[in-house]
Amino acid sequence: MTFSAPAAPTVHVASEVFPFSRTGGLADVLGALPAAQAAAGTAVMVVSPWYRDLADAAAVESVGTLNIDGIGEVRLGHERRAGVEYLFLGLEAFDREGLYHSDDVQRFSAFGCAVLPALQALNVQPQLLHGHDWQAALAVAHAHLSGWPTVFTIHNLQYQGRWSLHEAAGWTALPAWTFQPDFVEFFGDLNLLKAGLVFADRVTTVSPTYAQEITTPEYGEGLEGVLQRLDSEGRLCGILNGLDLDRWNPRRDAAIMNYSGPRSKASNRRRLRAEFGFDRAPVLGTVSRLADQKGMDLLLLALPELVKSWNVVILGGGDPLLEAAFQGWHFHPRVAFVSGLNEPLAHRIYAGADVFAMPSRFEPCGLSQMIALRYGTLPVVRATGGLKDTVPPSIGFPFVPATSQALLDACSEALATRRDRAEWERRVKAGMALDFSWNASAQAYRDLYSEILAEG
Repeated sequence: MTFSAPAAPTVHVASEVFPFSRTGGLADVLGALPAAQAAAGTAVMVVSPWYRDLADAAAVESVGTLNIDGIGEVRLGHERRAGVEYLFLGLEAFDREGLYHSDDVQRFSAFGCAVLPALQALNVQPQLLHGHDWQAALAVAHAHLSGWPTVFTIHNLQYQGRWSLHEAAGWTALPAWTFQPDFVEFFGDLNLLKAGLVFADRVTTVSPTYAQEITTPEYGEGLEGVLQRLDSEGRLCGILNGLDLDRWNPRRDAAIMNYSGPRSKASNRRRLRAEFGFDRAPVLGTVSRLADQKGMDLLLLALPELVKSWNVVILGGGDPLLEAAFQGWHFHPRVAFVSGLNEPLAHRIYAGADVFAMPSRFEPCGLSQMIALRYGTLPVVRATGGLKDTVPPSIGFPFVPATSQALLDACSEALATRRDRAEWERRVKAGMALDFSWNASAQAYRDLYSEILAEG
């Protein structure tokens, strides 16, 4: 093996990491937070699956194989960039197209069991292991049981990694005493996310408001009792995600027209209108998964009224029923729906729209509203989670009830405000000046790590 182990790194474990693998915001966080920590002088490693279709796979160096009881042969791959060490684990279960599948509880149980043996084989002695979402929770549990300091971050509590405990217990390599309600059992199931909660030294979420919301029955997804206990013990906190300011920089974004300030909005708006044959009405845009969580059904219900005043462009994929319903608007001259992922188009929407809609029923953090603000596009958002923490009512247009009427009312407020040019430009400039860098968040994590390590 040619791998040279870093000294006492912080080890992040996650199912995806930009730019190697990505389906959403988790990958973006793992692409930016470790880099920010490395830039501040911390030794950092990210451990993630070696998917068959891993992006930029040619850059990954094979550094050997490892045989693990109950798992089999695991290929080890290494890459170093921007000061971050990346370790990819090539399990047989991940040698297929795509990132996620119906057997993911079994696949990520194997991944979680392989993390510590892989680190030990490479002589990596972590200062702390930081797992992200349920796919990394088993690694957190095993690290804790081995005496390592641990942090577990919830990016979305709705996804928990549940399976019949009778069937799945053997996949975990956990001791039998953990298969009870105080630990990983959850209404007869194995719950991998719960394993991360109960075994981590600290649990974080990706915004302060979401950290409090998930202690309530409305947002707790059945785990509010566990989270209330963690909160009372001082083990739960919210640290707001940052934004990759290099990737999302309107002044140097090759996907859009030159953006030197708020007045550049007009040229990007004209381009977006021309791309979809829109008239001169203002443009409302969204880039989102099509899911009830994201409130896309509320946007769909609001469309008949919205199109009276707005051009609407929607980019996203997900729920087949929502996708078919948005496709049904293809005939309308003021509606454009584009299915799937299209990053250049996403940039053009952020830069060219007047407002950006995020009517989420819940939103752990959200990055789209931060991107929109950075590109001079004012967000219309439901006041929940990270949206509440990042969109001040003096800049954007938050609303509270999760209804299509509340969304329409907020859009009407935005339309009325837009007629006051001075006030609109004030909001745009204030939004573009907000600091969404990772610096403050990375410092908050460093402080949290220090606190844990000081406890011994």
